[in-house]
Amino acid sequence: MTNSTRFEPTWESLRQYTVPDWYADGKFGIFIHWGVYSVPAFANEWYPRNMYVQGTPEYAHHLATYGPHTEFGYKDFIPQFRAEHFDPVAWADLFHRAGARFVVPVAEHHDGFAMYDCSTSHWTAVHMGPNRDIIGELAQAVRNQGMVFGLSSHRAEHWWFMNGGRNYPSDVQDPAYADFYGPAHRQRDCDGTQRTEFFPSLVSEPHPSAEYLNDWLARTCELVDKYQPQLVWFDWWIGHAAFPPYLQQFAAYYYNRALEWGKGVAINYKFSAYPEGTAVLDVERGQLKEIRPMLWQNDTSVSKNSWCFVENQDYKTATSLIQDLVDVVSKNGALLLNIGPRPDGVIPEPEQAILLEIGRWLAVNGDAIYGTRPWRVYGEGPTEVPEGAFTDTNRAAFTARDFRFTTKGNELYAICLDWPGATAIVRSLARGELTNQQITNVHLLGVPHSLDWFVDEAGLHVTLPAEKPCEHAYVLRITLSD
Repeated sequence: MTNSTRFEPTWESLRQYTVPDWYADGKFGIFIHWGVYSVPAFANEWYPRNMYVQGTPEYAHHLATYGPHTEFGYKDFIPQFRAEHFDPVAWADLFHRAGARFVVPVAEHHDGFAMYDCSTSHWTAVHMGPNRDIIGELAQAVRNQGMVFGLSSHRAEHWWFMNGGRNYPSDVQDPAYADFYGPAHRQRDCDGTQRTEFFPSLVSEPHPSAEYLNDWLARTCELVDKYQPQLVWFDWWIGHAAFPPYLQQFAAYYYNRALEWGKGVAINYKFSAYPEGTAVLDVERGQLKEIRPMLWQNDTSVSKNSWCFVENQDYKTATSLIQDLVDVVSKNGALLLNIGPRPDGVIPEPEQAILLEIGRWLAVNGDAIYGTRPWRVYGEGPTEVPEGAFTDTNRAAFTARDFRFTTKGNELYAICLDWPGATAIVRSLARGELTNQQITNVHLLGVPHSLDWFVDEAGLHVTLPAEKPCEHAYVLRITLSD
């Protein structure tokens, strides 16, 4: 963000915003869903909602495992969230070795438990559970590793998140805990089983009060002031019809604070909560079909079934995640990849292994990712990538005919998403396609010498070595004349 003009809380003024270089160049970040919801380790991070929704597996599980909701409610998981093995320095070292350039822990999820030192609540990790300022400690450790620190706030959704507990006797209705469970307003047309069911109905219902909206704004500005995050990620419910004036006020406040700090910052939003050009679009668990002129982001998880730690995770492969990173970057995007630590603060071993595998790939091929920009086309090949949110497990496997392109200076990177064997053919570089430039050299990243190649009407033909230089995806660095 290079603009030095102060921002006003209007869309017109906020369109002066520019995406900071660290974000456009960094491409890869780590998201962290960790909180009280990690303790039950059942289903997903929506356990605190669905445990109160009759008819859901979480409701049945809760009754069978913990007893009636009047005797053991969500608040009673907090003492079990001890984080006794939480080591922010070790976490930051892992993220750095994974090749991440920015890190975004959840500061407060829909459950209303703050992982930071919130001045307006005692339901925080500072006063309960770990008795530590998780966000503050992570911020320092991440910055010490030279990475950019951000955070997410899901506070908006807390307005209705626990409303299932209003329908029968539960601790949600106990006045002693009203400051934790929040207003928990009843909501029509919701059974709580799937997040996607909320998208249409929550645009105008239920309508948050001015008091709640002002509290949301104050809490979010406090996060900015205390931790100076360079990225603030919001979930979808800020798209509610009540939020626009508050979103304008927050963005102006945050962007002006960033000018005072001399740091480039960004806000992430879903769907159309912020107008184009005022913040950075985030697509949850999904990608785009084409190059987007403005930087965007795909946030997804290493797990197919949950954002937080649960038993029996269904993990994605490092190969599929690296391929998605390549596809996203080729379309002018960044990938924010989520992990879910256990309640004791240990990152599960399979997740550590995935991150380190990504890091090994980036150590060889990072030149094709970091600091790059899209080419005139994002790629070629037969595999179709579905567009939109919640499509991350819908695509077919990529093939050796699938290439993605990125550029940096006079280098064009053609990234083959599966090993093509003895010869790679890049059809987008057929004779006559490079009208003003010539190919002068071709390398395969990870191989010290240049490769043999020729161009004809079918494309650029490159003779590959017998041994792969890495796994997962293979980068041809094509040097072009000036």
